[in-house]
Amino acid sequence: MFGIRYSNLSKCFFIGLISSGLLWANSCVHKKEELTASPNIVLILADDLGYGDLSTYNNNSLVPTPNLNKLASEGISFTNAYCPVSVCSPSRYALMTGTYPFRSWKKSGVLSNYEPSMINEGQLTLPKMLQQAGYTTAGFGKWHLGATFPTLDGLKPAGFGKFKADNNGANIDLQQPISDGPVAHGFDNWYGFSCASECWVMDGDDIVAALQHEFYNIDSAKHKEHIEIIPSNTYLKRITGKSKRFLTQHAKTKNKNPFFLYFAPYVPHIPLSVSEEFIGTTKAGPYGDYVYELDTYIGEILNTLDSLGLAENTIVLFASDNGSQFERTGLHIDNANPSNDLEDVNGKSQNPKEHHPNGNLKGSKWTIWEGGVRMPFIAKWPDKIPAGIKSDKILALNDLLATISTVIGFDLPKDVAIDSYDQFPNLMGDEQLIRESVVVQSANNRMGFRKGNWKYVEPGNDELEGQLYNLLEDESESTNLINENADLAEEMRKELRHIISGTVSEK
Repeated sequence: MFGIRYSNLSKCFFIGLISSGLLWANSCVHKKEELTASPNIVLILADDLGYGDLSTYNNNSLVPTPNLNKLASEGISFTNAYCPVSVCSPSRYALMTGTYPFRSWKKSGVLSNYEPSMINEGQLTLPKMLQQAGYTTAGFGKWHLGATFPTLDGLKPAGFGKFKADNNGANIDLQQPISDGPVAHGFDNWYGFSCASECWVMDGDDIVAALQHEFYNIDSAKHKEHIEIIPSNTYLKRITGKSKRFLTQHAKTKNKNPFFLYFAPYVPHIPLSVSEEFIGTTKAGPYGDYVYELDTYIGEILNTLDSLGLAENTIVLFASDNGSQFERTGLHIDNANPSNDLEDVNGKSQNPKEHHPNGNLKGSKWTIWEGGVRMPFIAKWPDKIPAGIKSDKILALNDLLATISTVIGFDLPKDVAIDSYDQFPNLMGDEQLIRESVVVQSANNRMGFRKGNWKYVEPGNDELEGQLYNLLEDESESTNLINENADLAEEMRKELRHIISGTVSEK
């Protein structure tokens, strides 16, 4: 039986006596009997999916999501789960390392094209931990945490540090492998891109394909005869198929090691590359169609687990990397050519024919508001996690590393995953106060601090003072209470700054 621990600060130790008298000390490797009892893990991370897209979180959602609704009915849904940054790269860094991204070299914003890895050499990641514990690890879809691309001239890749460049890929050496990408950080199997605007798709470390993208291209690249062009509206189906084949092959080989599957689709991120069979299938416009398509393919993965007899001993986790960039969608709204820019976001209205991807929450992707940083989070583990329950306890993506370490009985060293709280009791429905607070961050580096029911937001460029909201009474952040609660705001400001300037979260 796997061990259970409620702190990630314990010293890494393991004493296993076997018939030969061999001592495995200080290795964090587990006996075979324990390893085979460890559950499989499937982690699904949507891209720019809003808190209000799922009807299990938003009764007024216009998007059918039957498979995710079923997942919620069979497990636990957290209603106060955080990204904790309202854009892609930093949230994925928090997920993978258990560390706030402002502690990395990339202090704010997302990685631009061809920038190096946000993950330090030797830094423990979620897949690396599972790999060390004997798991077979596989990831499909999107990385966006950086990698090093080889070039023909030894210079930086053309377009380095930009999001769009006319000469993108001009000097990339497509015959050579990348380095410091997903494989280097814990994935035995990887198929997907690092950054969509780079276009390149890797199989392991090899560049094998490119996305046919509405916004970006590889026209300037040389020696690309072997590169397969993948239409963006077929990419979701492709990575779903590869995920299903991974599960099937794992079952066929009767591999006694458990597996970790990271399914990271580029959906419903723009461009809204809905496949033809899903166009017009919802009342929420192309965005809603895309979310419905995502739900359908998630259903295929869940059904594959069932058909292979793997579901019973598999934990399924679902989350989004940040909120939706759309505050409203619908059949009457033209979202055909949306820009990836906060300035073009349109606010909500009371039109009942509109779908609000972030529900009642204020703001969207990029912002410090709840619509940008609060996410749906669902977990299912048959006969372990009670079915159909909800938790209002605060949870963050950075908590998954410590929590999963407890699930598999892996003792984390003291100096890793320093902002990760072990949420195992809450995952199991025990409802304990484990994380009292969480730091949140916008794309432009505005900082906020949720503690209990209160949320403090630091002043913006045009403000003299910050903002303070009681989220229990004002989930939509409509009434700033900072003047009435100046002492509380100052206390929270100091605590926020202490965490940011320190080297570890207070636990």
